[in-house]
Amino acid sequence: MLPAAPEEWTLQEASHLLRRAGFGGAPDEIKNFHALGRKKAVEALLTPEEALDAFPLPAWAEPETAMAEAREYMTQAREMRRSTEGMTPEEADKARREMNRKRQQTSRQHGIDAQGWWFRRMLKTKAPLREKMVLFWHDHFASSLQKVKQPVLLVNQNDLFRRHATGSFKELTHAIVKDPAMMLYLDTQNSKKGMPNENFAREVMELFTLGEGNYSEADIKEAARAFTGYQINRLNGTVYYNRREADNGEKTIFGKTGRFDGDGVVDLLFEQSAASRLIPRKLWEYFVAENPPQEGVDALAKSFHEANFKIEPLLREIFLSKAFYAEKVMHDQIKSPIQYLVQMLKELEIDEVPVAYVLNAQQQLGQVLFAPPNVAGWDWGKAWINTNTLLSRYNTAGFITKGSQESADPPKNDEMMAEGQKRLGNAMRRADRTWSGPDYEKIAPRPLREDPEKLVAALVERFFQAPLTDKERGVFVEYAISKKGAIFTNKETSELCHLMLSTPRYQLA
Repeated sequence: MLPAAPEEWTLQEASHLLRRAGFGGAPDEIKNFHALGRKKAVEALLTPEEALDAFPLPAWAEPETAMAEAREYMTQAREMRRSTEGMTPEEADKARREMNRKRQQTSRQHGIDAQGWWFRRMLKTKAPLREKMVLFWHDHFASSLQKVKQPVLLVNQNDLFRRHATGSFKELTHAIVKDPAMMLYLDTQNSKKGMPNENFAREVMELFTLGEGNYSEADIKEAARAFTGYQINRLNGTVYYNRREADNGEKTIFGKTGRFDGDGVVDLLFEQSAASRLIPRKLWEYFVAENPPQEGVDALAKSFHEANFKIEPLLREIFLSKAFYAEKVMHDQIKSPIQYLVQMLKELEIDEVPVAYVLNAQQQLGQVLFAPPNVAGWDWGKAWINTNTLLSRYNTAGFITKGSQESADPPKNDEMMAEGQKRLGNAMRRADRTWSGPDYEKIAPRPLREDPEKLVAALVERFFQAPLTDKERGVFVEYAISKKGAIFTNKETSELCHLMLSTPRYQLA
């Protein structure tokens, strides 16, 4: 067990927990969270009252609708084959390309809907740790719209991560190796006897469960044979086991011999000592800090194994540990783009934002939901910040704080969205004209604006939840004094907020 933090805790520690285990919050939310006490606050995060289905799926992702759409596609394909029989090859090719163009257009719009749906859920949820863990699993078990091309399967996978968010890592691994989106992403639907997909077996061991160096090439080859025969029902998006395509012969994996299938391999993986270490290390890096101390990883690995690979006890131990609240840990983690966006909106008490702008901002900042760059997920920490992304963060803060008075940058091209840029661009232009920005009458009431020192103090508490140096605070006070005329308007308030949100300090959680 990690050494525990004391019962008493500070407001700063409460805000730290809410930022790291969620996406932060407005001052009143943090104060109410602090009033629970450390242990009850942690339990509130681990056992939220919000139902899993609190946010309805997009209509097209509902099972019956998705199945009806799949049937329609199959019908269209049959009709296309019949209708092109009497055509010239050129005419037939043109007809097929037009049908595919319409399908791709629908798929792209569904993808945009899915990205907006998940982002809004992160922003509005009363179960922030659950959504933070869904993002963790999306990065750990990475798959992308660009390769999968079926948004409904990514939404279903997202729901799988949510149902297992703080549950059993072992059960989630059993489910993910037979998840349709993952199978399409790693090409396992075509893995069959005599032609096993060794790449999939390698990713399962190296990236998902054990880590590099904790298996042999022979283990990879034999496990690949065990993962054969799993195929996708294109009509309902489920996976079934085709025994005719499966290799049912004996395999020797980690020194054990048997007629293992995919589930059998996963069970063998969790018998290896390395399976207890990978996730505790990654969770420490995700919630606490990079380069975790080995003794801390060992302690968590022991707890993880004793809890039969359940995530909830592991998170409880982390969030109640003394190390989690260490001074060198607090305010020393570079915000991921999603953390940056959601936290900023929550601190500005905004629960609706133009989806088109959010998607554009994700592209420019370097983290697009449902689009990790590769099977290893995103690079975190310092990789989030470079000259371009830092400038994009400042521009994003300008649009969010100033609303339509700040012109939004046009969306950049992205391979996944290339043919959908016109529609996204039109939505961006509408957002640029109509986005009103935060309610500054609520965030900075008029009486508060009469005293620049008090105004700055209130905004510092809202955005930083920690004392600043005299120099840092002095810059803000000087700016507020310079802007204060007969009336400190919402425009000046937005400019002060933009200044605060554009500082290097604000990039840290």
